[in-house]
Parts: sequence; structure tokens; C-alpha cells
Amino acid sequence: MALFDLSLEELHEYRSASTEPEDFDAFWSKTLQEAREHDLDARFEPVDTGLATVDVHDVTFAGYGGHPVKGWLKVPAGAQGPLPLVVEFIGYGGGRGLPHENLLWASTGRAHFVMDTRGQGSAWGGGGGTADPVGGAPSYPGFMTRGLDAPENYYYRRVFTDAVRAVEAARSHPLTDASRTVALGGSQGGGISIAVGGLVPDLVAVAPDVPFLCDFPRAATLTDRHPYREIGLFLKTHRGRTQDALRTLSYFDGVHFASRATAPALFSAALEDQTCPPSTVFAAFNAWAHEDRTIEVYDFNDHEGGGPYQEAAKLRWLRSYA
Repeated sequence: MALFDLSLEELHEYRSASTEPEDFDAFWSKTLQEAREHDLDARFEPVDTGLATVDVHDVTFAGYGGHPVKGWLKVPAGAQGPLPLVVEFIGYGGGRGLPHENLLWASTGRAHFVMDTRGQGSAWGGGGGTADPVGGAPSYPGFMTRGLDAPENYYYRRVFTDAVRAVEAARSHPLTDASRTVALGGSQGGGISIAVGGLVPDLVAVAPDVPFLCDFPRAATLTDRHPYREIGLFLKTHRGRTQDALRTLSYFDGVHFASRATAPALFSAALEDQTCPPSTVFAAFNAWAHEDRTIEVYDFNDHEGGGPYQEAAKLRWLRSYA
């Protein structure tokens, strides 16, 4: 598809119309406080993968509600540490996969923590292994409308809390340097990294690629591609609930987390991206509070974004931070 969103000049000026809840900070403070009442109980079990250059640990830690969440910790073989830490979050429908699937960051001499996404991991890649034991009200198939009836019940309240706890779990390992922690991810993983950037105050860098979960009011009406379309299809059946749905989503909008960011950021956007339209990405980028922020733009790409070119850009960029 050719360009369908705002021009690049307009994108740099665009601001979201998403309304920030008055109790946004109180909501997240209470949510994280409740999660921390459970022992983090981070466990790291060495795994024999057959890899010669990377050591792998199978990780379990307590996320939202004390629920067990899985992850991988990958470090250069024989590393003594402490190592700069990259915490990565996964795209929609994917899980932590198999240990050998993603060796890029451990190959740079950094510790690499990959968080499994609760309830997901059955759409692509090597799968996931983290359940989401919380029930919810009726929803449209997918994850976007689970618990949409109230912010307290919404699915991404659990996921974002898991993500903050994942940073804490990764930092607890003796091979990692907590003072040099980076959060990154693509699509849903990019959206989660933005949330972490607004909830964890001492990261050194955040790198969201073509991020999802940003500027819900525009995204839900601009694109008919899933996953955002799940919202519209839910409201197509549940007529008259639009404002209630938008109120719930406002507690999870990347735009509001971005306005609280305290670390440098490298974003990426693709101008033909119908899954995460560029204006929704720029909405979060333009709201990013830290003055050290930049965005790579890929003119003729869809949701694949920069792919290996963006990986190369991150490799260069992160040298200055971790």
C-alpha cells in the first residue's frame, strides 16, 4: 500500500488526542506496589543448548499477582560480568521462543533477557510457556479487548507489570549491571518497552521499533488491520461502549508513558505500516520526555520496518549508552 497516513512533515508535528487519566500515576503506583508485595523469586536454571558462544539460563520470576512468568537470560559463554543488560519484549502473538532463536545481543558482549508474554506464544516463532490465569469479561478473539470493561481488569495491566518485574528479575542476576539497563522490542514489544520506559526511572536507553499500543483513539479508527481492529470489532457488537473502552485504554497508551520517560530513545517507524500506523508511532515519539530522542524512518516499508537495517542502527546507537 502507498502512503496512507500524514506526511513526514505533519508526523513530526502530530500530537495525540488521547486523554490522560487524572489518576494515571496513582493507578500504576498502586499496581506495581501490589505486585511487589509478592516475592520476586527469580530463578535461573542453566540450560544445555549445544551453543558454544552463549550460555543460557531458563528463568522464572513472579510477575503480576505473583504469577510465574518465564524468560531466557543469555550471556556470552564464560562471561564474568557485570555486563550491560538488554531486556527485550516480544511482538504480538509470540513467546520467548527457543534459546537459539535470537543470539544478536548476547553476541555483542551484553546480557540479554527475553521475557515471555503471558497467554501468548502460539502464533509464530518457537512458542511460549507462560499462562495468564486471570479470567475476564466477554472479549473479541485476541488480547486487545480482554478485560476492557475496566482498567483494573485489562490484559495489558498484567503484561506491563510483568515487564517491570522482568527488569527487576534480570537485574538481580550477578552477571548483569543494573546501572546499564536497556529496554527494547518491536511492535507489541516496542509498546511494552515504552511502558517500561515510563515506569522504570533509571534505564539508560529505550529502543522501540514500529511500536504498537500507542495513540489508541487514532489507531482504532485509522487502520482496519489487526490487532487494533479487534477493538473496533468488539465495539461493533457492544454498541455504545466506545467512551468506556477508550477510558480503559487511556491507562495503557504509550503516549502517556512516553511523557514520563527519563532515558534516551531510538524509535523507528515505517510510512506504509498499516499495522502500527506511523502517526501512532510519532504520537509516542513526539511525547517522549527525554530530550535525547531520535527516530529512524523507513519510507517504503510496512510493519517489517527497518528489519536488519534497524538492528544495525541500534547496534551503532547503543554503543553510547550500554
